[in-house]
Amino acid sequence: MKKKFSLIFAVAGLLFMAPGCTDLEEQVLDETLKANLSPDEAANGLLAPVYALLPNLFQHTTYFALNEITTDEAILPYRGGTDWGDNGIYLALHQHNTTATDPNVNSTWGTLSQSISRSITAINGLKNSTSATAALYAAEARGMRAYYNMIMLDMFGVAFLKDDPNAASVIIRGEEALKYIESELLAIEPVVQPKSVVGPGRLNQVAVWGLLARLNLNAAVYRNIYAPTFEFRAEDMDKVIQYTDKIIASGQAKLSPDYFSIFGNQNHSNQELIFAVDQRADLNGHNRLAYFSISGDQFPLAAFPAANGTDGPGITSDFYQSWVQAYGAVDPKRDPRFYQENMSVYSNAADTCVKDSDYKINRGILRGQQFGALRVNGAFLRCPDGRLKVGKLSYVTRNRADLPVSFGELVDFTTAGSNYNTGYRVAKYEFGSESNTGRNKGDADIVILRLADIYMMRAEAKLRKSNDAAGALADVNLVRASRTATTPPPALTAMNLDLLFRERGFEFYWEMLRRSDMIRFGKYEGKWTEKSNADVKKRIFPIPQTAIDGASNVPGYLKQNDGY
Repeated sequence: MKKKFSLIFAVAGLLFMAPGCTDLEEQVLDETLKANLSPDEAANGLLAPVYALLPNLFQHTTYFALNEITTDEAILPYRGGTDWGDNGIYLALHQHNTTATDPNVNSTWGTLSQSISRSITAINGLKNSTSATAALYAAEARGMRAYYNMIMLDMFGVAFLKDDPNAASVIIRGEEALKYIESELLAIEPVVQPKSVVGPGRLNQVAVWGLLARLNLNAAVYRNIYAPTFEFRAEDMDKVIQYTDKIIASGQAKLSPDYFSIFGNQNHSNQELIFAVDQRADLNGHNRLAYFSISGDQFPLAAFPAANGTDGPGITSDFYQSWVQAYGAVDPKRDPRFYQENMSVYSNAADTCVKDSDYKINRGILRGQQFGALRVNGAFLRCPDGRLKVGKLSYVTRNRADLPVSFGELVDFTTAGSNYNTGYRVAKYEFGSESNTGRNKGDADIVILRLADIYMMRAEAKLRKSNDAAGALADVNLVRASRTATTPPPALTAMNLDLLFRERGFEFYWEMLRRSDMIRFGKYEGKWTEKSNADVKKRIFPIPQTAIDGASNVPGYLKQNDGY
């Protein structure tokens, strides 16, 4: 069954129910209200809003920005001195100098708060439903409330305990929050349906096991976020192994032979996905993760000459060099996760005329001179036979035809390092096939949890519990060997925590896992391009000042995180 429920209920609720605490009232989702709704329609209308804001949460300026641009993977300079300046918020994110007024922090907090509120509304509304789906939907809503609280805990150090829509939330932290989220997931685990029944776009049993594994893997961090070193308890690692074993044994997910198909426009049916933001065409998804990094003069769709990139973040040279160090004299594009060439024109400059149906930009980490559809005065150039003319790109859209779209390794916050063509770029998610603007109509589901992470989490738990390097190595090599659509990367011969951290970077770059990985592996206070801040208080983000101000009539209710 698809996740696309009829959005027919006007849902209202407050996360902080004390009068005047904060402005979190829900908006009407759909004004096509019907009288005499059937019980099933009413149940659908209650559950749909629980999932509805996931695309907003996983946008480039919300969850992505906070979990990637703060790390050694992504950097977003003030491009050309004219683009992505945004009052310095992306420079501050990367340098760990974010403040409580940052709009990306505000938006992420607000989306999570609203989603928790919608979950509570659904849980309570379904109590009296006579629909046959009521128990299942209530379990999903309860599980999603736990998931949103898990993200709150990870990013802001707090979770919200609340069942009665008319009562105030209780703010919990640390061990208490950890136990609460775990108990909620365990409570719904027997009720939610298998992934084989509902697919990856709804909370399913395998996804619950995966979230429990992720929660326990990070338990040491959540118990004491500012600890100089983390205590990874054997019982936590046992749980990680228990839940990852269950997922693998269930057979409900399979590793994908083609790495980039995991992030392709048809990935809803890719068996590696366990839990994802459902973005199939009729669900009005966004294309922001595909457009964010590539150049404004890269136009990936022959049908839409207005659909381009935006010259957003590049990868740091620090992250790129981790690939170079791993492969030595061999170009890292040898690894099928690094790069996928889709057209010979990129290596054979004589191929300048391409059928529209054959035109497809490359994927992965993009380096050097870029080739693509040539555009003049808003229209693509055509060869005499009508085919698309493809050639070397330059920054025509920036009025810099003299500047080639040739991505260099070095990128920083200097004037030269902030130019439009600085930094290698990432085109991991496939550009939406119907995205007429480049920003909208994304087709690819956004990955929240996939099977490769299950194996990697199990490997990490084995290392942290008993230094089982052989067991961890087997899990990591199994993932590497699975990418058989092209020549898979060679098997590793040794494994330790540093190598596993590097391998997670190769496997999961641009998937919004880097910040939590860096914190857990003790890397987040390190130095990399344009970042030297070693303050452990920056492991979590500030609570937005607007939220604190909104709760000001309840003294001490919402306290700012340390260090802000």
